[in-house]
Amino acid sequence: MNELLIYIPVFAIGLSIGSFLNVLIYRIPRNIRFVAGRSFCPACRNQIPFYDNIPLVSYLILGGRCRWCTQRISVRYPLVELLNGLAYVFFLWRYELSAPFVIMSLLSSALIVIIFIDLEFQIIPDMITLPGMVLGLAVSFAPGGIGIVQSALGLVIGGGVLYLIAILGDWLFKKESMGGGDIKMAAMLGAFLGWEKVVFIFFASALIGLLISIIVMFFSSKVRQSRMIPFGPFLAIAAFVAIIYGDQLIGLYLNSFFRM
Repeated sequence: MNELLIYIPVFAIGLSIGSFLNVLIYRIPRNIRFVAGRSFCPACRNQIPFYDNIPLVSYLILGGRCRWCTQRISVRYPLVELLNGLAYVFFLWRYELSAPFVIMSLLSSALIVIIFIDLEFQIIPDMITLPGMVLGLAVSFAPGGIGIVQSALGLVIGGGVLYLIAILGDWLFKKESMGGGDIKMAAMLGAFLGWEKVVFIFFASALIGLLISIIVMFFSSKVRQSRMIPFGPFLAIAAFVAIIYGDQLIGLYLNSFFRM
């Protein structure tokens, strides 16, 4: 019972912040100010009253439609709220109320924003990654943090390796093979997670990207024709794997390597 008294408000906070993440996902790529102005329906532009803006609850009560124009509300809105709330609960379970809980919760929120913007617009906003690099370096000093040396190495290796891969890809394919947003995102992840986990993220994201791309291209003729699949979501998924299982997987690999 005492645990529920902590988990419930943390879940509610995660949902509320998830509602704000939806604002960022919609407004940042459209260059709309997000620090001022009330939420509005993208279809009819009517402002949304506070009682229609309660995370998850309002979507269910309204049946997924705008109160004014009855246009369908994208399922992305409750999905983002739920994902963020569940992420906060998971990190609370893993780290309890501590600095790593706050750090990983912030990083997960940033990754959720990146995933949904990159999926729709094929961009990773500097507004997320550049402050993220600075924040990653700053929180390395926090209790339980990875330390400034690990963080700085992670930033340099994360951004540097993808930059070299991008140069090689441009030379091989005679066109841009990787966007600058992916490079900055990798640098941000390195700053938060350190160089070992960002190296793991490179390999894991490539494997995840290959598998998902084959499946998506098989079922989607549009994707086959465009051959454009954003890489940011794969980096984000690999980052979540690194956060949850990275230490175990890296340890397993090193033990197997040295036994050989």
